[in-house]
Amino acid sequence: MAFDAATLVYDARGLIPAIAQDAASGEVLMMAWMNAEAVARTLETGRVTYWSRSRGAFWVKGETSGHVQQLVELRVDCDRDCLLVLVDQAGPACHTGRRSCFYTAVQAGDEVEILTPEV
Repeated sequence: MAFDAATLVYDARGLIPAIAQDAASGEVLMMAWMNAEAVARTLETGRVTYWSRSRGAFWVKGETSGHVQQLVELRVDCDRDCLLVLVDQAGPACHTGRRSCFYTAVQAGDEVEILTPEV
């Protein structure tokens, strides 16, 4: 059966959450938003493309930083309202220079930084 991005469940803004995960290690790297066109561009080019809500524009991951996300596999959850994007990540995924955007843990009621910037 052919994939049709129009069958995904988008929010009122036409967006769907996309969780990026390192395909090799399984590490969760980041969460961002896609619209139908970003999904299509990602599948066509193999370069993961998101929709930037703040800029109101497409955002090809790594386009300016060089920290490219190459698509390995796109997965759709059971409700079709969330995507898992398995990627080959070059460099840090987070704009803070950390490997993952999830660098703060809550431990015994305190916030603890568990990853330091790579760059």
